Amino acid sequence: MLSPAFLSQLRRLLPPHCVLHEREDLLPFESDGLAAYRNTPDVVLLPENEAQVAAILRLCHAEKVAVVARGAGTGLAAGALPIDGAVLLVLAKLNRIRAIDPLARTAVVEPGVRNLAISEAVAEHNLYYAPDPSSQIACSIGGNVAENSGGVHCLKYGLTVHNILKLRAWTISGELLEIGNESLDAAGYDLLALLTGSEGMLAVITEVTVKLLPRPERAQVVLAAFDDVAKAGAAVGNIIAAGVIPAGLEMMDRLAIQAAEAFVHAGYPLDCEALLLCEVDGVNEEVSADIYTVRAVLEASGAIEIRTAESEEQRLKFWAGRKAAFPAVGRLAPDYYCMDGTIPRGALPHVLRRISEMSAEYGLAVANVFHAGDGNLHPLILFDANQPGELANAEAFGGKILELCVEVGGTITGEHGVGLEKINQMCTQFSTPELARFHDVKAAFDPDKLLNPGKAVPELHRCAEWGAMHIHGGQLPHPELPRF
Repeated sequence: MLSPAFLSQLRRLLPPHCVLHEREDLLPFESDGLAAYRNTPDVVLLPENEAQVAAILRLCHAEKVAVVARGAGTGLAAGALPIDGAVLLVLAKLNRIRAIDPLARTAVVEPGVRNLAISEAVAEHNLYYAPDPSSQIACSIGGNVAENSGGVHCLKYGLTVHNILKLRAWTISGELLEIGNESLDAAGYDLLALLTGSEGMLAVITEVTVKLLPRPERAQVVLAAFDDVAKAGAAVGNIIAAGVIPAGLEMMDRLAIQAAEAFVHAGYPLDCEALLLCEVDGVNEEVSADIYTVRAVLEASGAIEIRTAESEEQRLKFWAGRKAAFPAVGRLAPDYYCMDGTIPRGALPHVLRRISEMSAEYGLAVANVFHAGDGNLHPLILFDANQPGELANAEAFGGKILELCVEVGGTITGEHGVGLEKINQMCTQFSTPELARFHDVKAAFDPDKLLNPGKAVPELHRCAEWGAMHIHGGQLPHPELPRF
């Protein structure tokens, strides 16, 4: 618990309405988008400007109080889960777009600005911000940077790290870092890439300069149905091999298709095992040529039905089903557990078969929805947390999926981050020397381990403990060690 004296100091830094301490005010912040992990924060701070953020960090540094930064709370890895004895620093009130430069194609925004709000603000200039996570209507740009978010169009336009130019960020000691610039290259280490995806463990971001792109002259999507998931997986690689780089290349299996169609009536065929959505964009002639190639590849790959969107309305309808897949699947079971691994495209058929086999082994249904073009899987494991043991069973199943991703040459996360959810699988992904270097980087920014402690990078004893639990049949060999 935080001391009354410390809370009094916080209240001197912020207006009364920006310090939440009553239980009923704290409950909305007890989890992020991964609601299976919950912990009520001791205090929630809602600074309204950068100076207040810096003052909070300096005080917490002086008093050795941990800080967990939070954006919109849409994350799916428990990265913003509050911890006991810490401050939850919510950046939602820093939500101003500070500048738009149509000629330079940049915008300067605060971390609480919604992803979609950037594109809405620059639409009059025929520009947009490319990364488009499924939660883009709600997620904030600060959280996108912290997790290096992607979206359905990341295959062609890249992740967050490829679409930002500069950051203003504050260390736990209250030191301002101005990282990056608007030129194509810069001297020194690439600290912009280091902070992007660092999950709030190195610094707190208060300003982001993003790249803007001109809206393409034309965008068109092809929908293809398959009678076999493996065939659809193989078609993904075939499209790329044919020389087409789609703006978006998404895949859903039967369970996800049926859920999405019932939810938004996107016009999806229901008599298939898998569905591919392939969007190409650019100038008219380029799009026409790519559509011709894509249709030919899909037909040769065994598609049983191929449709090309004939209007912008139909294109948006096709995408509406994919964008709504997560909430749609949420109607199929009391709970679902969303995984986020990435694999080489060539491994898609094998991995999808193994997930199907593991689904039978664990007795839990899985709906597969993913960014097929870059191999970013989102298996949704259906379960009922009210049934004893089902949450633990779902977590174990999810862990095996992530270990399978590593086994085939992939990674344990594509865009959701590690947070607390995947911290054990970091021990599978990285060796002890590699994890030690991660800790060295953390210490360079935050030697007292006050920023988001216990997330993303496991302590080395945790990896030893986790390995021992596998060896000793799930028995905890060192109960005295902190869990995180």
